Amino acid sequence: MVRATRLGVAVTLLGCALGGCGGVDAREGAATRAAARFEASLRAPDAARGCAALAPGTLDELEQSAGQPCAKALPEAEIPLSTGVRHVDVYGRQARVVTDRDTLFLSSFPDGWKITAAGCTPRPEKPYQCQIKGS
Repeated sequence: MVRATRLGVAVTLLGCALGGCGGVDAREGAATRAAARFEASLRAPDAARGCAALAPGTLDELEQSAGQPCAKALPEAEIPLSTGVRHVDVYGRQARVVTDRDTLFLSSFPDGWKITAAGCTPRPEKPYQCQIKGS
């Protein structure tokens, strides 16, 4: 019984080490930095870097809905640029970064946090309304 418990703990720890189960503070910081890099790419403007920050489904949805490549569609989306982060929530591999002018949603991928939705505004008792989002 003790051996099985030790094996279970070892497997769990190995999975966290390989899967990025860092502490909440570390994941919040990583999600915040990813959101800041995305917004910095919009300010630059550096559409290629901004497009690289999008999750695959979000990139596809943006290009399909706009009918043009991301590098042209992203600047036209007019995502509100913030001046500061108000709050960050991380739930497993998902995050929400609330800024003074926007709410961004992110997912953790093997190569880091990616934007799954941006330009999001809350609506009473309804899902957020987002300017760009994945399907």
